[in-house]
Amino acid sequence: MTTMLTIGQLADYAGVTTKAIRHYHERGLLAEPDRDSSGYRRYTAEDAITLVKIRTLAGAGVPLARIEDLLDADPDVLAAAIAEIDRDLRERMAQLRRTRGQLAQLHGGDRLFVSADVADYLAELRDIGVSERHIRLERDGWILMHTASPEDAAVWIAEKREFIGNPEFRALCLEHDAAFDWSADDPRLPALAARTRSWFAGYHSRSEAGPVHNPTIARLAEQSQHGASSPAWDRLAQLTQG
Repeated sequence: MTTMLTIGQLADYAGVTTKAIRHYHERGLLAEPDRDSSGYRRYTAEDAITLVKIRTLAGAGVPLARIEDLLDADPDVLAAAIAEIDRDLRERMAQLRRTRGQLAQLHGGDRLFVSADVADYLAELRDIGVSERHIRLERDGWILMHTASPEDAAVWIAEKREFIGNPEFRALCLEHDAAFDWSADDPRLPALAARTRSWFAGYHSRSEAGPVHNPTIARLAEQSQHGASSPAWDRLAQLTQG
């Protein structure tokens, strides 16, 4: 006499839940038997073997959509499919590692969004007392520049890292930062613009005389420096450009 199993007995035997078996029925992976005279569905040894195969493949990471084709596949087809699935899993694992790395960088603040050189430059601005408002505008400008042209952005930040070592440049940074809250007709603006023009005129700029000659990058760099979000800064930019 053939031994027949209830769904609960089948679940216990295969080490799965009855909910999983019903899900496999819905996906067409395991045939759903008719109910007997008592109203129970009865499963055979063949059903148990199929269920163990499904459980094993699913446990190994094979997507349910692929399992049906692999249940009765010959060894070569099965081996090729498993190799393909393994490659997909390794790619997903690599992506997860990259994602974890990005999450870890969240602890580094700006370093999640900009290069190490830019993050160091922003840290130097903080050290000299530049406001977080100005630093945020700088950071956003660097994000834009790096997206538009990583090569040009690298040249600009190398130059800015040199600038920040100059006392006059540091003083200009602080005064530009303070000017955000000035009125557009503040009498200090023309003098600050003149000092800014004078300082840059006396400094050999690789970003103007070297490989960077991209108007879009220049506009983004100017925006990162001046912000263009206050009437005083707008006026200062006009005066500086002459």
